[in-house]
Amino acid sequence: MESFLLGLPLSYSTLLYLGMDMAIGLFLLAMMRWVYGLWTKVDSTAQLAEKDNFAFGISVASSLFSLSIVLWSAAERASAGDYLDKSLQMIVYGVAGILLIKVGRTIHDRLILNRLDKQEQILNRNVSIALVDGASSIAMAIIVRSVLLWTKGFDLQSGIAVLTGFFVALTVMLVTTRLMERRFARDNQNDSMQEVLVRGQVALAIQHGGNLLGTALAVTAASQLLYYQPDAYISNLINWLFLALLFTLLTILLSRIAQKLILRGINLVREVDQQHNVGVASIEMALTIGMALLLTGLVS
Repeated sequence: MESFLLGLPLSYSTLLYLGMDMAIGLFLLAMMRWVYGLWTKVDSTAQLAEKDNFAFGISVASSLFSLSIVLWSAAERASAGDYLDKSLQMIVYGVAGILLIKVGRTIHDRLILNRLDKQEQILNRNVSIALVDGASSIAMAIIVRSVLLWTKGFDLQSGIAVLTGFFVALTVMLVTTRLMERRFARDNQNDSMQEVLVRGQVALAIQHGGNLLGTALAVTAASQLLYYQPDAYISNLINWLFLALLFTLLTILLSRIAQKLILRGINLVREVDQQHNVGVASIEMALTIGMALLLTGLVS
């Protein structure tokens, strides 16, 4: 064991900088919880421990998970030997990640889930809304991660590329949500999906959350086909948007085919939309994410 440990490239300076990075990550995660309470203007401790608000906990957890994904990307893309630069990147991308999560959620609430008051619903313990909110936040972080790994360097151009990925993430989630709403209205006598989520339909929230996460992974697959051009801002945006929407539609198509094959004999509309079958909705979510992962593996 001792000879094995001696063979590892872990010098004193390496351990020191790794410890610094971990400290930065823990600080930013703690900061995320404090900032979340500041945004919502509520006492997060009271919501979590005294009122046992599960919906609030899900929303906070998704914020922390999203920030962790951004920090993971920042740590992974930095040079292995440039420890100070890695620490600086973790701080910069961590703070930027917190801001992007805030801005993204604000735009998501006003543009995508525009028929309800998300914060009010979460404070009223609506788990369905919290699940969709959490899935959208994590999906956005997954797309930002793919952009971080796609870019090269740590400069203004890479920052613009991150904002490009942020715009693509919001566009993809908007398209996915509107397609889901159109399908739901068609199969349920023109009922509103958002209004049903307000009524606490957990199965529908799981189904839609799976669609958001699956399409985010599909955008990650699209990034494998793009070549990073630091100065080609418009070209980068158009290429990202085109391939992201193409892979999103392809993921949706593949997931529908998989559902018909694997869930043959089960009426998905009746089970999920009408009977609130969480089990069937979970299988749908798994198949959507699974098809996106398969697509990512095929193009990588």
